[in-house]
Amino acid sequence: MKKILLGATAAAVVAAGTFGVVSANAAAPAAAPAAVTADADNGNLRTSTHLTVEAATKAAQAALDAAEQENQRVSVAVVDRNGNTLVTLRGDGAGPQSYESAVKKAYTAVSWNAPTSVLAGRLTNAPTLKDIPGTLFLAGGAPVTAKGAPIAGIGVAGAPSGDLDEKFAQAGVASLAK
Repeated sequence: MKKILLGATAAAVVAAGTFGVVSANAAAPAAAPAAVTADADNGNLRTSTHLTVEAATKAAQAALDAAEQENQRVSVAVVDRNGNTLVTLRGDGAGPQSYESAVKKAYTAVSWNAPTSVLAGRLTNAPTLKDIPGTLFLAGGAPVTAKGAPIAGIGVAGAPSGDLDEKFAQAGVASLAK
């Protein structure tokens, strides 16, 4: 009886040790693949220019100041190259629709690298452009460029005409040159 009990215990210890080793080996992480280095010399990287939050705030404030000088109640939005909102300012008394309209005008201007007044004219030949989500083809958006490439858009909404909105957006763009 002792021999059977000792044999069963030994078999259990060996089995547990083997199972533990197998479990430990199964849980070990696989070797990580070698790191790949992207190199600017081989054309895999591109350097791009971005508007800082400070510059975006300066431009938005300049646009709002230009509107206030003419007693206009507007909202101003500045978006980055990807359409992400950097800054929004809602002037005193600006209408509730002006906030969203300003963001959409800024997005439209940076997406096509053109003032939205110019883009609105293109709707005659391509009326479905207006169906692109997030866009607004009304005057009041202006692109911000660096080395000819769009890096941001400024949108203004709320003045009685798109021409005024765009004039104020252009004041925001002009402030960045100072």
